[in-house]
Amino acid sequence: MSIRTKVVDPLSDFLDDEVVGGLVLLLAAIVALVWANSPWSDAYFDLWHTHVDVGIGDAAIDLDLHGWVNDLLMAVFFFVVGMEIKRELVTGELQDRRAAALPAIAAAGGVALPALIFTLIVAGGEAAKGWAIPAATDIAFAVGVLALLGSRVSSGVRLFLLTIAIVDDVIAIAIIAIFYADGLSIGWAAVAIAGLSAVVLFQRLGVTRMWAYAPLALLVWVAVYESGVHATIAGVALGLLVPARPFRGRDVHSRLEHRLHPVSAYAIVPLFALANAGVDFGGGALSDALSSRLTWAVAAALVLGKLIGISGATLLALKLRIGTLPGGMARGQVFGVGALGGIGFTVSLFIADLAFTDPRLTDAAKVGIFIGSICGGVLGAVLLVRRGRAG
Repeated sequence: MSIRTKVVDPLSDFLDDEVVGGLVLLLAAIVALVWANSPWSDAYFDLWHTHVDVGIGDAAIDLDLHGWVNDLLMAVFFFVVGMEIKRELVTGELQDRRAAALPAIAAAGGVALPALIFTLIVAGGEAAKGWAIPAATDIAFAVGVLALLGSRVSSGVRLFLLTIAIVDDVIAIAIIAIFYADGLSIGWAAVAIAGLSAVVLFQRLGVTRMWAYAPLALLVWVAVYESGVHATIAGVALGLLVPARPFRGRDVHSRLEHRLHPVSAYAIVPLFALANAGVDFGGGALSDALSSRLTWAVAAALVLGKLIGISGATLLALKLRIGTLPGGMARGQVFGVGALGGIGFTVSLFIADLAFTDPRLTDAAKVGIFIGSICGGVLGAVLLVRRGRAG
């Protein structure tokens, strides 16, 4: 069996979940926007600002519902992302250096140029903290657009886009861990490392029962949260430790992915959208956002930065004979893939929430994300349809 066959076949269920998940995600975002601008908008914002205290005494963690969604539930989302990265590194497209080189270069171009465009437009100030907002590609929405195009795009295009998005996620995760940490606590970081080491020890001892790892996973999440590194990094680290190949005769990776990926795609990510996509456009907020440099910096970085960054880096790498395009994908389709990379919805919203404490900046960034993601999706679809399938 060729490397490419091994990559495409296991991804079929993953892609199916992402397509349907993208539709649910879109519905949740629309509900959030409508609710936040309805006569019941106060109920929307009061709901997500409701505080929930979990724990006992000094050991308790007090967060509002918005915080629990972003810090705890999104850790599960990033756990699934971590597992997918591990699979790609061990048994997928990223295990072959030549095959991985091209999407890795494309993803790097699709992170660097948007960050540069954003930084040049905002020209300093508090808004400059959002430079990483256009870093990642929303897999669910991007794959959903490809699904709408049906047979007009090949499986090679889907594979190339998905691999770029996965590398994007790796870069975005590193950015979150390095640039959006809040005062590192060495003690709690040591506890987190000890918890991860215990997971490795359990694996060495041959422990296969998933429930045995649950207390360790909770310990790692609490320790990372208290350390000042964003709690979702705990999910990524734990996901990377899941064996990608059969472990003690059991395919732990597939079992976990089949259980958790639908939960992530159909429940957690839509719930995140419901909690984060609600922007109140009343009281001149929309006109303020549309007149804000930050809004257009985000939109331009997503649309132009991703399109030029991904396609430019890809074509340059091909000219230098670094890597090859997947079978069935024409060079002209690189531009469509680059445009679809501008759909940055989920992780872009996530980073916007980390970057700003001023609600006006957060809302302006979100409007820019909406504009950029919509334009990127439409432009990508148009370019792919015009270019058609590879001959």
